[in-house]
Amino acid sequence: MSSSEEVLAAVGPRLRTLRRARGITLDALAAETGLTASTLSRLETGRLRPTLEQLLPLARAHGVPLDDLVAAPPTGDPRIHLRPVRRFGLTIVPLTRRPGGVQAYKVIYPPAGREATTQRQTHDGYEWFYVLNGSIRFVLGEREFVLGAGEAAEFDTRVPHWIGSAGAQPAELLTLFGPQGERAHLEPHQ
Repeated sequence: MSSSEEVLAAVGPRLRTLRRARGITLDALAAETGLTASTLSRLETGRLRPTLEQLLPLARAHGVPLDDLVAAPPTGDPRIHLRPVRRFGLTIVPLTRRPGGVQAYKVIYPPAGREATTQRQTHDGYEWFYVLNGSIRFVLGEREFVLGAGEAAEFDTRVPHWIGSAGAQPAELLTLFGPQGERAHLEPHQ
């Protein structure tokens, strides 16, 4: 028997256990789900292989996730194992694991130094950042801004820009970068 056949064969006893634990009859469950009592009986005894169309109303009626009915295996480890990278005096922590598309980073800028350069750079893409801690000096084209904790900026990275700490303490940013020019919108379109 294949693993999918074993999983489906185990659904029937689970369905019977759930129904009996609720203390309801096949007829009552049939009225609740829209399935016939005969279909429910055949599902519980394993004479009928369950379909998604049958399992969804049963999961709703029993108040359990669909995964519980089929004893789905647990998903992989959802944690992101962060590996900081140090570049150009910055600490960059990648927060996304998938290639392509919008990428998320935590970036830590060292305290502002006396020789801080504001040499602007340009590259393809679109960037959004949110200041988590500290303050940031942000130069975009010919304009200069100072952003504090809780403030955000969004810009086309083809415009000459520079970002650095504005204070004596390190500054931490949450950054979203899209190499194809994706944008992060905070307000719904109207």
